[in-house]
Amino acid sequence: MLSMAGQMIALAAQQEELGFYIKYLFEYQLFGHTFYLTTTHISIIIVMILILIFAVCANRKMKHPDEIPGTFQNIVELIVEMLDNMVHGIMGENARRFVNYLSTIFIFILISNISGLLGLRAPTADYGVTLPLGLITFALIHYNGIKKNKMKHLTNLFQPFPLLFPINLIGELAVPLSLSLRLFGNVMSGTVMMGLLYGLTPIFVQIGIPAALHVYFDIFSGAIQTYVFCMLTMVYVNDKIAD
Repeated sequence: MLSMAGQMIALAAQQEELGFYIKYLFEYQLFGHTFYLTTTHISIIIVMILILIFAVCANRKMKHPDEIPGTFQNIVELIVEMLDNMVHGIMGENARRFVNYLSTIFIFILISNISGLLGLRAPTADYGVTLPLGLITFALIHYNGIKKNKMKHLTNLFQPFPLLFPINLIGELAVPLSLSLRLFGNVMSGTVMMGLLYGLTPIFVQIGIPAALHVYFDIFSGAIQTYVFCMLTMVYVNDKIAD
């Protein structure tokens, strides 16, 4: 028993050094309940501050554009045009209704995924972040489906015949789980790999190799997973509001 306890303590100490798991920074009491401030909360706050600073600067620049656009204005216009084309390319005439939401979650997820370059633990490596994103998308899908098709949106669960209702219901409930788990799993795997690399390799190995791996796990994989999440959101919404 003592040896097993010693192994568990050693394993906990080793995980503490690896740094890919969620750390509790401090706890506080509120309304008789205990709450914890974790590395995920700090990362989300930093990501939101960065996005707000960029949005404020972009808004100020767009209100007072220069006669000759500068580098920052060109970057902002390029981002807006890219997101607009992405949404219009999939949603067509319905794009105007959803471009703001999709652009918002695209920017948030992308910055969250690549926040590892800033030394942060990616917020999307926490299922408590990706699940609400999936649930928001789930609510958006069915709100617009009911708004467009009224009761037919619900009766479609019994098509093509009533015996398939359980399967159709499971398929609908699987949407937020598949969206959130796909994003969480891919980002978490990259976080674990980088944590293992930094925690289990000597210092001289960490000079050049992590940079190349950050390009893949943070930038390439992060951008791909952001696009996949937004693309599936558009496909699911389009399926419910199609004529």
